[in-house]
Amino acid sequence: QVQLVESGGGLVQAGGSLRLSCATSGRTFDIYRLGWFRQAPGKEREFVAAIDWSGGTTYSSYVDSVKGRFTISRDNAKNTVYLQMSSLKPEDTAIYYCATKVRGASEYKYWGQGTQVTVSS
Repeated sequence: QVQLVESGGGLVQAGGSLRLSCATSGRTFDIYRLGWFRQAPGKEREFVAAIDWSGGTTYSSYVDSVKGRFTISRDNAKNTVYLQMSSLKPEDTAIYYCATKVRGASEYKYWGQGTQVTVSS
């Protein structure tokens, strides 16, 4: 089992920044990929960014709409993954979730409870 707790959401003006954290616990040694997703009201959940360290090399990926504005990073000592969000836009408003893939599973198996990000214009 892996537990995930997101934090760092809040209300920010357009152009501002926020840093989301996803703290992991439990069988963290089984995790090889952590992703951030978001879901806006009335919309489907969408992929935002992910960081993968399965092959000994860390690799990150982003949805096109956040490239150049969001940065995903990992603090291995704290078992925490961050999503630094800059130049925020009203369309970034959503509940943000982190989720993990673990060895033996190809899908995102564990999910956090989400943290609300609201960007005002």
